[in-house]
Amino acid sequence: MFVKLLEVDNLSLSFETKLGENQVLKNIAFSLNRSETLGIVGESGSGKSLTALTIINLLPKNAIINSGKIIYNNDTNILELSEKELLKVRGNNISMIFQEPMTSLNPSMKCGSQVSELLTIHLKIKAKQAKQKVIELFEEVKLPNPARIYNSYPHEISGGQKQRVMIAMAIALKPSILIADEPTTALDVTVQKTILELLKEIQIKYQMSIIFISHDLGVISKIADRVIVMYNGEIVEQGKTEQVLLQSKHPYTKGLLNCRPELNSNKKRLPILSDFIKLDVETSYQVQNEKLKTERITEEEILKVKLISKAFYSKRNFFGKPLHEQHAVKQLSFSVYKGETLGLVGESGCGKTTLGRMIAKLINQSSGFIEYKSKRLENLNNKELKQFRKSVQIIFQDPYSSLNPKLTIGEALVEPLKVHGLINTKKAQKETAIEMLKRVKLDPESIYKYPHEFSGGQRQRIVIARALMLEPEFVICDESVSALDVSVQAEILNLLNDLKDEFGLTYIFISHDLSVVKYMSDRIMVMKDGELVEINKAENLYNSPANDYTKNLISSVPVIKT
Repeated sequence: MFVKLLEVDNLSLSFETKLGENQVLKNIAFSLNRSETLGIVGESGSGKSLTALTIINLLPKNAIINSGKIIYNNDTNILELSEKELLKVRGNNISMIFQEPMTSLNPSMKCGSQVSELLTIHLKIKAKQAKQKVIELFEEVKLPNPARIYNSYPHEISGGQKQRVMIAMAIALKPSILIADEPTTALDVTVQKTILELLKEIQIKYQMSIIFISHDLGVISKIADRVIVMYNGEIVEQGKTEQVLLQSKHPYTKGLLNCRPELNSNKKRLPILSDFIKLDVETSYQVQNEKLKTERITEEEILKVKLISKAFYSKRNFFGKPLHEQHAVKQLSFSVYKGETLGLVGESGCGKTTLGRMIAKLINQSSGFIEYKSKRLENLNNKELKQFRKSVQIIFQDPYSSLNPKLTIGEALVEPLKVHGLINTKKAQKETAIEMLKRVKLDPESIYKYPHEFSGGQRQRIVIARALMLEPEFVICDESVSALDVSVQAEILNLLNDLKDEFGLTYIFISHDLSVVKYMSDRIMVMKDGELVEINKAENLYNSPANDYTKNLISSVPVIKT
């Protein structure tokens, strides 16, 4: 028998702005049963996180509740509670895990102190008792060496460990409802899998209800009993998870499902949301018939990496001699062939970004050598080095930090041309910038705008345009789509493939997401702890992985079973 624990009834919410009221939630209605996991899925801006914040009434001052009620435990309307009453509900009855633990945890406080502070305030216990309870909580969420984590600052532990600290804090008061807002989005697939398993264990132990928010239906399929799909502040579809995923009715849900790169697919092109929105009217889906990827690998070796290593030194003694040496990359050797995409996959800290930076000559290797077009990078003269930097470009993970917020997009695009002394007249520079914006499918008027005026996907297109302004031959994509919604991710991946064909590019594509890497790559290289685990054709590596670590990576990818 289902026992209803939470009911959201006809909830509508607006924000008061200078231009009037802006409605952001429209007639939201759903319920949550005891010991159930309810998934809420949708893209950025769909209203899913805002719905969660409304449940605990943690809204900004300009928020206006237009209608509706939120009933907890059949008798309490959360929207009518005073601030004092809300403080009792938050933590004690309803708790929340936020998306980014680094910004949710106080960087100036040790992890243990942050959790024990919560216990001393709510449970009125002494510091010694609180510390013991925190150690027990850290053990419960399977943190290694709980005593060490207790005395560590957030920046001293990994992303997965920070998320476990957040989970420990959220369950400290044994709430009946746990709201998890994108708790695994920034994590590697293997860490993501362990966090999902942990949440399930905690739920069973405490008979807790969970609202799990994500933009990834694959993750939702692994944890949710029922799912709600949100789009533009409305619920467009809801039901049992299996029913919604396998028999989805709304074109938006179908789009979200099909935009995801799949490990067992070999399509050249990913569907995008507009294909499915169009489908609702025209009932035609052209992308479905896209031809499969064909091999584009030539015999011409464009890059050769031989036995390169990179060590970082964290401490030195009085005489400058290193005391602690950390090897980020160890004795790597491989080649990249003209026209191919070599995927580079591995968990955070495996050395893949360090490797990419060495190839782009942003940092130097400690040993070994790198050859580009048969020339060793360390032997290049100034003229050759300038040509190398023009020929090899890198697209970084975070497009916002890659762009100067004080420069317009037009200024950002022409800056590389000025540095390399190409196209000297302002008119020609502007025309080149506009042409490149068209190539990445952005409005030419974008040249007059600033980075903050664009969405994440649009900023990524701008960064891609900037990288191509110098007409490079070799591009390193470092986690270029990891922060994007699945539908925007699909658009960017399709764009990268289109540009590769158009400009004859060679890619190194770095990611922790094996599904994305397999979709993009001709060959895949797997890294772990700075070392090469295996390298093979993408299809062969997926079908017949030679190493247990690769098998674990593949098995950790959330797959929707059809």
